[in-house]
Amino acid sequence: MKLTLHVWRQKNANSPGQFETYETPDDINPDMSFLEMLDVVNQQIILDGGEPITFDHDCREGICGACGMVVNGEPHGPQRAATTCQLHMRKFRDGEELWIEPWRASGFPVLKDLMVDRTAFDRIIAAGGYISVRTGSAPDANEIPIGKEKADRAMDAAACIGCGACVAACPNASAMLFTSAKVRHLNMLPQGQPEKDRRVMRMVAQMDAEGFGGCTNHLECEAACPKEISTDFIAEMNRDFVQAMVRSRDVVAKPD
Repeated sequence: MKLTLHVWRQKNANSPGQFETYETPDDINPDMSFLEMLDVVNQQIILDGGEPITFDHDCREGICGACGMVVNGEPHGPQRAATTCQLHMRKFRDGEELWIEPWRASGFPVLKDLMVDRTAFDRIIAAGGYISVRTGSAPDANEIPIGKEKADRAMDAAACIGCGACVAACPNASAMLFTSAKVRHLNMLPQGQPEKDRRVMRMVAQMDAEGFGGCTNHLECEAACPKEISTDFIAEMNRDFVQAMVRSRDVVAKPD
């Protein structure tokens, strides 16, 4: 199969970008992944003396979340519940035109071509997405009874790979789905309770400081998420946040 690619090219964060058009070789295999197709195109660009297209990738197994790009207006492309590296060329028609661009969000500035700076997510995690209190060793954790329903819900939230598709899909560039998943998978477990209030307040504050937009319930984030993280976690995080704020005011109001 053969396709026409319109790819966003941008030299660096301070340079203007534009779409450039490339024709793929005629022998693109429908069983190739999308990234393998880009590898073939890059090889041709190099042979022609050009600079290859820059894009993020790592595991190519749908685990790391690095391969973020928008294909024909859809984060990670048209295949539901899949990352770009899990997207195969058989999802497209022979002769089709594809528009490929990076995540579009002020919190994800473009570094080069299809690569964006997603360290804002790292700073949100650093603000509180961890457990620092003493919770014992692994055998101690196994002795803490946790109901299956709660454990399953925590695992559902922990499935978030931090790819940023939720931000790219949201018309407000909101990071609420990512932040709520990282807040709730710890807040639901006994080990996360001592820092529960501080965690949600700090992570939400950091999310706002990074310039991400607010959630207005478009639900595009859930539709684009390769791990199908539920927007229910956003509602649960909002509840945790309000409760934490009320408790923090109560502590301030109490006399010494």
